[in-house]
Order: sequence, then structure tokens, then C-alpha cells
Amino acid sequence: MPTYDYICANCDAAWELFQSIKASPVRKCPECGKLKAKRQIGTGSGVIFKGSGFYETDYRSASYKKGVDAAQKAEKAASSENKKSDTKGESKSTSTKKKND
Repeated sequence: MPTYDYICANCDAAWELFQSIKASPVRKCPECGKLKAKRQIGTGSGVIFKGSGFYETDYRSASYKKGVDAAQKAEKAASSENKKSDTKGESKSTSTKKKND
């Protein structure tokens, strides 16, 4: 349900009212009690895109996408190098244990 802005033509009181789209506009002012209230035409609420997806994949420039791809490739290469060095270190430590036993 939307929030509507109202203003009174008699006393210039302004307020917001949360009501159904199907509900008829309020005519009575809560301040002066006269039937001079009018619903204002508003811009509505802004659209907010949260999280990954729509904005990031559909509206980024080509140069930005190339930079992201290059960064991801570099990150994958670095992580694979780390994995290779970790596995070599593990095999050496297990072989030294066997020799000591």
C-alpha cells in the first residue's frame, strides 16, 4: 500500500497517509476539520537495486568488465600457485615423518 501526501487548502496543513490504492482520497483535514484536503501528486519512491545481479551485470562499461575479468584471472592464478606450494609442503612433511619413524 502506498503513502500519499495531502495538503489542506484552508489551513495549509500537510500530512502523509498510508492507504490502499483503491481507497478514495481523504477530504477532511485532521487539523481544521474542513473538507478542503487534497491529495498531492508525488514522484513516488525511488527504485533501489540491492545485491549483485541486475546493476552489476547489465549496466557496467566494457572497460570495467575487462578489468574485473583480468582481476579474477590473476586471483585464480595466485590461488592455484598457493595450492601447488601447499601440496608440495605437505608431501615433504609426510616424507620426513616416514624417515624419522
